[in-house]
Amino acid sequence: MKELFDTVSENCSKLVTKSYSTSFSLAVNMLSPAIRNDIYNIYGFVRFADEIVDTFHEYEKEKLMSQFENDYYAAHKAGISLNPILNSFQQTVRKYNIEDHMVQAFLKSMKADLHKTEYQTKAEYEEYIYGSADVVGLMCLKVFVNGDDNKYNELKDAAMRLGSAFQKVNFLRDLKDDFEVLNRSYFPNIDLGQLNAKSKQLIVDEIEADFDYAYKHGILKLPVEAKFGVYMAYRYYRRLLKKLKSVPSEKIMDTRIRISDPMKINLLARSYVKYKLNII
Repeated sequence: MKELFDTVSENCSKLVTKSYSTSFSLAVNMLSPAIRNDIYNIYGFVRFADEIVDTFHEYEKEKLMSQFENDYYAAHKAGISLNPILNSFQQTVRKYNIEDHMVQAFLKSMKADLHKTEYQTKAEYEEYIYGSADVVGLMCLKVFVNGDDNKYNELKDAAMRLGSAFQKVNFLRDLKDDFEVLNRSYFPNIDLGQLNAKSKQLIVDEIEADFDYAYKHGILKLPVEAKFGVYMAYRYYRRLLKKLKSVPSEKIMDTRIRISDPMKINLLARSYVKYKLNII
């Protein structure tokens, strides 16, 4: 009956994904059925950690994060957890040999959000993004290549750049909440309280460079099981960036950018045509 419990655990991770991000769950649904659950499992783990540091303000966050980390390692050692999110994640970690340094880097960035409010140097900024986003891209890549180390090494830089681009778009989209609610400033040497057009353009240029590299050196070379789903996520975030570019810098803190459901369907249809015509 352990198989039934594992299935229930995976369904919990899938529910977390669909509940927290309809856009990401749409992209995951475009992946091969053989790998969907493992991506849901990764998302469930990173989402719960993110929730601890970003939303559980009425609770002792440091204790919750410490317990979450300890429970994960107990689950990894035992091969089981009664926490279904940790149970499903540790199975994916074992199945695809996801190295512990990736998990540690992710948890380090999450724990930084408990106390660090400002990133003053590019090195600090890049370290945070590596842990909060790049390694998540690498975890997913481990699933996509399914043990092909040569393919993993070929695509890992692109996977990191795509993770970076996604995270930086999130930073730009969530400036108001990060700056005014959570008192965080991720972009170094930029006064978010007085963001000007030049500073905004520097951020946008950096993101577009990440996207271009990820597309040319990664997405186009992904295994067929993963290519369409990753391309969908890429198209969604590029559309978010396009909308962010159109917002004047002085208004970006007061504008919540989102992609409407009809536009999501439009993106899906157009992306599918390109995929079927082997344009991507």
